[in-house]
Amino acid sequence: MNVYLETNRLVFRQFTEDDLNNLFKLNSDLEVMRYINGGQPANYQDIERDLFKKLVDYQTNQDYGYWAAIEKISNKFIGWFHFLTTTNFAYLTEFNLASGNEIALGYRLCKDDWNRGFASEGSKAIIAKGFSELGVSKVVSWALIKNKASIRVMEKAGLKREKEFCFSENQLPNLLASERQAVMYSLNKEMFFNTTTDMIC
Repeated sequence: MNVYLETNRLVFRQFTEDDLNNLFKLNSDLEVMRYINGGQPANYQDIERDLFKKLVDYQTNQDYGYWAAIEKISNKFIGWFHFLTTTNFAYLTEFNLASGNEIALGYRLCKDDWNRGFASEGSKAIIAKGFSELGVSKVVSWALIKNKASIRVMEKAGLKREKEFCFSENQLPNLLASERQAVMYSLNKEMFFNTTTDMIC
């Protein structure tokens, strides 16, 4: 098992073919997908042909990519996190939201594992790794404004609200215009280490 990092309760590892069913179950949950595609169910063939291939392809770089999140005590798949250059998200450039040297943090967790602190625990760990080991200068993340849970995770991970924007109908066709409003959060290296020093003091 190729481990990317560990927290007190989680292991981040590379995806394997055994995760196909995990991904299908995650993306078939309409509540999980509510703020991603309007709650549309997944198709197994699409997961196998498109999503799984994308996740594995990104893992050719050992520093950045998508990582399966596993709960240590149960060895259960609880979802995934990504840590990728913002150039992988075309709409960020289109909206002038981020420059190419910034790193995007994201996460998608199984509904049974919501409200357990896993998202903020994993986000804090991957951000710390980025600033301490990978030479990252700035981390960004975003969520639809109505996705209050995801926004709380960003705030608990230390990111600060930076700007608002709106996805287009082409990007999120299954959501109403009012539901496509989004917010971006960010944290730079200097702010991270200043906050860490303050906590130690």
